[in-house]
Amino acid sequence: MSEIPPSLSVAIVANDPLARAGLATLLAAEPACDIIAQMSLADWLADLQTDDWDEARLDGVVWDVGWAAVVALPEDPFPLPVVALLPDETAVSHLWSLGIQAMLRRDASAGTILAALQTAVHGVAALDVEFVTAVRPATPTAPEILPELVELTPREQEVLTLLAEGLTNKAIAHQLEISDHTVKFHVNAILGKLNAQSRTEAVVQATRLGLLLL
Repeated sequence: MSEIPPSLSVAIVANDPLARAGLATLLAAEPACDIIAQMSLADWLADLQTDDWDEARLDGVVWDVGWAAVVALPEDPFPLPVVALLPDETAVSHLWSLGIQAMLRRDASAGTILAALQTAVHGVAALDVEFVTAVRPATPTAPEILPELVELTPREQEVLTLLAEGLTNKAIAHQLEISDHTVKFHVNAILGKLNAQSRTEAVVQATRLGLLLL
């Protein structure tokens, strides 16, 4: 039986009402996403200062940054995992310094956004490949602390990418035009190579090792 990805309780934050509505429509089509609030950035930051806001019911926030003046944000304003959707890399470094470690382009797919939020929930960074240089340390990582090399076959890499988008085994089989049994074989191989106990853990491990660039 295919594992059903856990549902994420999400708040959508965007200053532009049209952006909020568009993002809500995009994510509402995902069975693994439960949208429980929509608001502007100012309203959310204000609500965080009151007792009315129950952040415990949220897994995370999807924030369409747009062209907001992020330099005016208070320090450490985000007590929850946040996926920031950005038009370009201009604000990436500043948001990274505030603790936001999941940043994608505004045109990211719903599956990519949810995969980024899932990894953020587990404390793992998820960056669009074009944003990596904005936060990469100037000095190279010492070889002795690099993670152990994990090699996936081209087919396993395809399956892993679709796993990160939240697809079930049946959906992966349909998209790759292979049998459910073959997909299960590849998923088990991926779990073994990544020393993971679940599909979600496999995505987290793959992101840590640089096998997935969201």
